[in-house]
Amino acid sequence: MAVNADISETQVREFFTTLSNWGKWGPTDQLGALNYITPEKRKQAAALVQEGYAVSLSLPLATQPGPNNPTPVMHLMMQTGAPNEEGMVPVPYSADYFAIAPHGLANTHLDALCHVFHQGKMYNGYPASEVTAQGARNGAIDALRDGIISRGVLIDIPRLKGREWLEPGEAIAPADLEAAEQAGHFRVEEGDVLFVRTGRHARQKAQGAWDGLREGMAGLGAACLPWLHARKVAALGSDGASDVLPSGYEKILLPIHAVALVAMGLHLLDNCDLERLAEACAQRARWTFLVVVSPLVLLRGTASPVNPLAVF
Repeated sequence: MAVNADISETQVREFFTTLSNWGKWGPTDQLGALNYITPEKRKQAAALVQEGYAVSLSLPLATQPGPNNPTPVMHLMMQTGAPNEEGMVPVPYSADYFAIAPHGLANTHLDALCHVFHQGKMYNGYPASEVTAQGARNGAIDALRDGIISRGVLIDIPRLKGREWLEPGEAIAPADLEAAEQAGHFRVEEGDVLFVRTGRHARQKAQGAWDGLREGMAGLGAACLPWLHARKVAALGSDGASDVLPSGYEKILLPIHAVALVAMGLHLLDNCDLERLAEACAQRARWTFLVVVSPLVLLRGTASPVNPLAVF
């Protein structure tokens, strides 16, 4: 079956209405589905920490150009420990400068709700014009200055299928998500931060980098959107872009991004490194953990590079 052949483009467009959370938490809401994370949910998540073992879910910042990295992170040294002509270190410190374009397929980042528009609107009905040359007046990343702290859940689709990775363009269906739940003896619940592994970085290590936009990437099919909405997932992370690429649609190129961000108010964590997390979960036969995500407080920003932490 072709990618997303089970869901027509017309049906995806209907999702902007049928799966909408606009107004659910008030007309001025900035957090979207993160409202599902209550103080009680955070306390329950903290109780999952039994060993104190932490795992980073972030890739190193991508400073070198590559197939998926047309805008590498700029990292410049302003002061080094190199000796001068007299053989002396001129100052007793080092310093550097860096600049990041967080969106794309290279860096681990958290999308703000202002990142995507549909028919001139973003989440909660704010007009696209709210994002100006000075940044976003609504739906910006600084609304998340207190971070995301909740129960994290990993669904490892390659492991479920007895493979090392999914191939580019391979779509994940709701039945796959539920099969992973049954195999792992857990259930994705309200307020969870869900991570879905496709094995992208295992494939890249074995076969080299490829251009995900041109050659495709594994990811969630559009049929997963009602499932995510019904489970009241608070945030969604992936080792890719969450979306399967190509999507199979002419005008909605990234249906997971579009419906999740605009209609559901579901923040997305793109390009996570889920390899060490998958190993940690498999070793423990445990697929839930405390997750902590702390975005930079960039006023009016559309995203932030992040280093999510899973704690067991």
